[in-house]
Amino acid sequence: MEKGSGGMENNIEIIHEDSDVLVINKPAGLMMHPDGRGDEKTLVDWLLSKYPSIKGIGESEDRPGIVHRIDKETSGVLIIAKTQDSFINLKEQFKEREARKEYRAFVYGEVKLDKGVIDRPIGKSSTDFRLRSAQRGARGVMREAITEYEVLNRSNGFSYMAVYPKTGRTHQIRAHFKAINYPVVCDKLYAPKRECALGFDRLALHAHRLAIVLLSGEIGEFEAPIPEDFKNALKGLNIAEV
Repeated sequence: MEKGSGGMENNIEIIHEDSDVLVINKPAGLMMHPDGRGDEKTLVDWLLSKYPSIKGIGESEDRPGIVHRIDKETSGVLIIAKTQDSFINLKEQFKEREARKEYRAFVYGEVKLDKGVIDRPIGKSSTDFRLRSAQRGARGVMREAITEYEVLNRSNGFSYMAVYPKTGRTHQIRAHFKAINYPVVCDKLYAPKRECALGFDRLALHAHRLAIVLLSGEIGEFEAPIPEDFKNALKGLNIAEV
C-alpha cells in the first residue's frame, strides 16, 4: 500500500455513502488510527483528507467519525459517522448489541460442530500485553464475550467459517477461536508457532456483512465482497464460495 492519502484512496472501496454515513471496505494492512509509535498512514488520515468536515465528529479528536473498529490485518465492512447525530445513533446500537455483524474466517483444524456458541469472558493475557485471553490465567476485568459460528466447509485440516460476534471485545474472534483450539489462519499474535497457510500472508479474517438502523430509520444492510486471498484459499481447498 502506498503511503500517501491518494494511494490509500485507490485501495479503499466505498460501499455506500449518504449525508449521515460512509461505509467502506477497509483493506487488510490499513491501521484504523495512529498508535503513537510510528508515522504510518491510517484510515483517519484518509478520512480527514477526503472528508475534512468529519473533524470533531465523535468522542475523540484522533478518531473522528469512528464508531467501531476492525484490526489492522482484518479486511471488510466498516461504517463511519459523518454527523454527530449519526454517530450517537450508531454508537448506541453497537453498545446495545443491536448491530448485526458477520465475519468470514479460515481456522486451523476441522471444527467438529456444524454450529456453535463460544461464551467465554475475555480479559488481558498474563504473558503478553498485546493479547486478550478467554482462557484460564487471564487477568484484569473479565468482560462478557459471545461469538456464534457456523462451519461453511471443512477441507484438508482447515475450516471455513461464518462468524457472528454478539459482543464487541478487542480481538474477540481471535481470542475465542484460540481458546477452543482452532486459531485463525495466519494469526501471528494468537498462533505464532503456526505457519501461515492457504496462501495467506495476513490474518484470514474478513468483516463480510453489517446490518444497522440508519438515522433515517431505514435498515442499512452492507456487504464487503469476499477478497481475492479468500477466493484463492477456497479454490485451493476445492471449496465453492458461499
